[in-house]
Amino acid sequence: MSATTILLIVLGLVLLYVVFVFNRLVALRQAWKRAFADIDVQLKLRHDLIPNLAETVKGYAAHESGVFTQVAQARAAAVRASGVAEKSAAEGALSGALMNLMAVAENYPQLKASDNFLRLQDELGDVENKIAASRRFLNSAAAEYNTAAQQFPAVLFAGALGFAPAQMFEMTPAESAEAKEPPKLAFGP
Repeated sequence: MSATTILLIVLGLVLLYVVFVFNRLVALRQAWKRAFADIDVQLKLRHDLIPNLAETVKGYAAHESGVFTQVAQARAAAVRASGVAEKSAAEGALSGALMNLMAVAENYPQLKASDNFLRLQDELGDVENKIAASRRFLNSAAAEYNTAAQQFPAVLFAGALGFAPAQMFEMTPAESAEAKEPPKLAFGP
């Protein structure tokens, strides 16, 4: 074998490896985008539930207009948000506004006994659980993609091929503090 043949074989193997890494990174980036789309669907379900929940609470606590304004503004900001970081921040603000709305609801025993409110609260809880699961899936996909792009030798050409790091959907400071607090249990009337 001549030196030229060996050089062509080595270059062919390197090119084949680059194609393999490129395809793997494309597949991982698509998985991350699909995970982001999944979380987006859950967030839209949440956005659709909020006006009904706010109207139900408003029927019992109309004088709490500041809370309803805060929820409406936070929801509007969350609907307008586009990127992962922007959505994460907007959803955190919306979670805070919803916590305030639920705190208002706690002051009205008739509201807490309302079938409509209980159904909406259950639906919201279900959607919140789905959002948490989607967030875990998104963050797992982002971590796998980022790890593959940062490993040697992929790191040598991932940036040049247009593979930017994927962002994670992070917990807001309020959610983080809430997660550190043990749940409070109440028994009896």
